[in-house]
Amino acid sequence: MNDILSSLENKKQQLERHLPLSPDLLENLHDWFKIELTFTSNAIEGNTLSRAETALVVEKGITVDGKTIVEHLEAINHAQAFEWVVQHIHTPKNQITLQLLLELHQLILQKINDTQAGRFRTVPVRIAGSSVILPNPSKVPVLMEQFIDWLQTSEDHPVKLAAEAHYRLVSIHPFVDGNGRTARLLMNLLLMQAKFPPAIIRKEDRRSYIASIEKGQLGGSLNDYYALQYSAVDRSLDMYLDSLEEKEQKSSLQQQELLKIGQLAKLTGETTPTLRHWTNEGLLKVAELSKGGYQLYTQDQIDIVKTIRTLQESERLTLAEIRLRLG
Repeated sequence: MNDILSSLENKKQQLERHLPLSPDLLENLHDWFKIELTFTSNAIEGNTLSRAETALVVEKGITVDGKTIVEHLEAINHAQAFEWVVQHIHTPKNQITLQLLLELHQLILQKINDTQAGRFRTVPVRIAGSSVILPNPSKVPVLMEQFIDWLQTSEDHPVKLAAEAHYRLVSIHPFVDGNGRTARLLMNLLLMQAKFPPAIIRKEDRRSYIASIEKGQLGGSLNDYYALQYSAVDRSLDMYLDSLEEKEQKSSLQQQELLKIGQLAKLTGETTPTLRHWTNEGLLKVAELSKGGYQLYTQDQIDIVKTIRTLQESERLTLAEIRLRLG
């Protein structure tokens, strides 16, 4: 497991070398993670909204036919809770309090179960289909105080800490409802505080995710659980790095392909007025205009320029004849 953490740390350092990220890229990634985390986290709990439907509800405020009001509210609430997490990523770990956790939970259950939103449970609960015995409600306040003390003082690697915080919170199960969603958002708050991207537990990993938690709760090894969580962090790091690579490749390609007329003249040995004339005659193609209004050419126009000059000098063709020859 330490090797995996080292690998994650190395990828994070690669990402940090690109900081600060461009505002456009940051906004795109933020919007994507908000929808994907909302969709997957709610799907794990049984919400039937698809990824596309979740986006419509969150981004457009559109009601989806055949879906319940609760499912719509779960999407809206989770998206708002994620925004709350983003607003708190600069809060030091040692300042995460019970009140902050209750605020987060209140956002998740608001308008769904206002009597329980932001409150510890006072009744026994069971996990459907599981033999795990959860703590007596009378112990929840003390267990949560101990949880916060551990969280504020732990010196574990941030990724391990985030995963363990998630596991400990769902094992205390301090709320009547919304424990999993709160735990996953807390995990991502801790990851983002440590400059890691959010981790997404995919819908298709639901069974192995739940089984790995239950295995630990019944006294077994947590290796499967940590492996699943570390893989989720790894995927998110790869997404950030791939996005950066795509942007750099696109930028490099644009810089390589698009030339101002002066650059094209320098590369071909022709004068700028000659190239402008050939452009006006339809022999050269302008790829696009820059923001300043400059004509930009792709690099394949270098060969076209050389061809035009060769046809003029070797075959004595007119520009009209050259235009026909070039097709």
